[in-house]
Amino acid sequence: MSTKKKKSSNSTGAIASNRKAYRDFHVLEKVEAGIELRGTEVKSIRQGHVRVDEAFVHIDKGQAEVLQMTIQPYDHGNVFNHEPTRPRRLLLHKKELTRLQRNIQQKGLTLIPLKVYLTRGIVKIEIALCKGKDSADKRETLKKKTADMEARRAMRNASR
Repeated sequence: MSTKKKKSSNSTGAIASNRKAYRDFHVLEKVEAGIELRGTEVKSIRQGHVRVDEAFVHIDKGQAEVLQMTIQPYDHGNVFNHEPTRPRRLLLHKKELTRLQRNIQQKGLTLIPLKVYLTRGIVKIEIALCKGKDSADKRETLKKKTADMEARRAMRNASR
């Protein structure tokens, strides 16, 4: 008899992730932040209606905002529904904000959201300090990924 654990309601599975970020950028450092949301936004995120593919983080006047993150309007919302692509404030400590702002002022560094997830019922976003890749780096990453996949396939076939 197998004993499978049930997935609890407070699991930290990703609701949305930005897979393009790992292809287009070198991820240097990751930071967890909270998001200032409205009620219908939280309900919509819980249903999985969020996209962070095109999003980026902007720091201005001591506040960080995530721009171009799309949260679709809540299905059962009414006049209190939200605008899908409005800027949303990120909740970070002041020391983290100043450190990140100092880092993004360097040439070629930017802040990109990697994933949106729930932690104990609270919506969190993982942002990363990234440096853009050029096309040669992208090809090298693709070659490495393909070689790893072929090696795993060969190991699996050899064990049969």
